[in-house]
Amino acid sequence: MNISVFCGASLPHSEQITEAARQLGRAIARGGHTLLYGGSNLGLMGATSGAALQEGGRVVGVIPTFFSDDIIHSQPVSELVRVRTLAERKEYLIAHSDAFVALPGGIGTLDEVLEVMVANQLHHLGKPMILLNLGGYYNPFLAQLDAMRAEGLLRSSAGLVAAASVEECLNILNTPSNQSNPI
Repeated sequence: MNISVFCGASLPHSEQITEAARQLGRAIARGGHTLLYGGSNLGLMGATSGAALQEGGRVVGVIPTFFSDDIIHSQPVSELVRVRTLAERKEYLIAHSDAFVALPGGIGTLDEVLEVMVANQLHHLGKPMILLNLGGYYNPFLAQLDAMRAEGLLRSSAGLVAAASVEECLNILNTPSNQSNPI
């Protein structure tokens, strides 16, 4: 399975999140899956991809060419895909992945999550989008989705599933329907 992990190039204050990123990278590799991600060696991107590589996993980095060459070539990967824009990166990740996991992140991560949700809601995708909701990080976002649903502005789960731990995330990925307990 090709699994895109959405995460940022920054490190969070919480070591729990960074360790979960490493744990996720290792688990993807051990499961024989391919990790696709944003291509940087910085922050959570580097923690996730580096851990997958250390476990002998296949890692595909997808990075826009507007980044400097030192950033583009800073992280060893199994395959480096160079695209022109962030939009092309999202397009590539969505087209080449079977499932998506979002670590706690910033606006770039949220943008990627929403892109997958919209494609799922419009029935253009049909792939699971798992939020790794460590320590309740995504609770405010989930509350906003509940408010949208209550107002009649969100009609489906859009393939979104929340997991409180890496173990729960892996269980969801390994569930045949990949859709256990959609939000």
